[in-house]
Amino acid sequence: MTKQPQSVFVGGVLLALLGAICFSTKAVFVKLAYRDTEVDAISLLALRMIFSLPFFVISAAVSSSRQSNVRFTNKQWFQVALVGCLGYYISSLLDFLGLQYVSAGIERLILFIYPTLVLLMSAIIFKVKIKPVQWLALFITYVGLIAAFISEADVQSAQNKNFLLGSLFIFVCAFTYAAYIVGSGRLIPVVGATKFNSYAMSFASIGVLLHFFITSDVSLLGFSTPVYIYGFLMAVLSTVIPSYLVVAGIKRIGSDNAAIVGSIGPVSTILMAYFFLAETVSVLQVIGTALILVGVLLVGKQKDGD
Repeated sequence: MTKQPQSVFVGGVLLALLGAICFSTKAVFVKLAYRDTEVDAISLLALRMIFSLPFFVISAAVSSSRQSNVRFTNKQWFQVALVGCLGYYISSLLDFLGLQYVSAGIERLILFIYPTLVLLMSAIIFKVKIKPVQWLALFITYVGLIAAFISEADVQSAQNKNFLLGSLFIFVCAFTYAAYIVGSGRLIPVVGATKFNSYAMSFASIGVLLHFFITSDVSLLGFSTPVYIYGFLMAVLSTVIPSYLVVAGIKRIGSDNAAIVGSIGPVSTILMAYFFLAETVSVLQVIGTALILVGVLLVGKQKDGD
């Protein structure tokens, strides 16, 4: 396997990093919407996808019209649809349900169990060798995550009887999102990052909207203005922009490293939740944040390739 230039790998790390930070704004927007408005989880998720869908449809059309475009096989259509729905339909639904019961900071901490799941899935299913530096980075990162989680778990569970239920929703979300990361890591080199992301997100958006129209009797036209503002911000800042950043990062550094770099998400979420939601930040959270940053920086020094 030919090694890629260091600049390409560093660029991939930066793309994945920025994408993870943008994605982390989603939890804050959801909590703000729950706090400031009367909206249920599936309606809020449907609005997010309605505002997102035009961007992905246009991007899909553009990528498919290029002379270099290679048509999907029937198998690839199925795989892109399946992976997209796992990552942004099932995962998002579980995430929005969980955020009804847990804080934005806790949500992001539980969700970022997924890098471990990504490495295990890759090793078990695809026989991918886990490098020593990845094990070290994971160890440092998750010591930080555990430290930060412990500091809030006791307080949250004492105040909210549904805390464990919300945590379970987020944990299953982490598993399905890990499956998305593994699947996208295999499909992107074959079908192309932009084309994959556009179609995968389009399928996920359609899945969410079908779910809404089948299960809900709520009208999407009767909400207050802030609901639509939060929905639009989630669509652009927390969905469209970061989705393209992350797939571009995966293309350059691989799904395993992208997952580890994405561990910066809890850090940015905790900080934003502190400023915008008045969620408390403990000493253990600060220590955990520092350890997560060390783990991410360690990964940034490692080239992808054997």
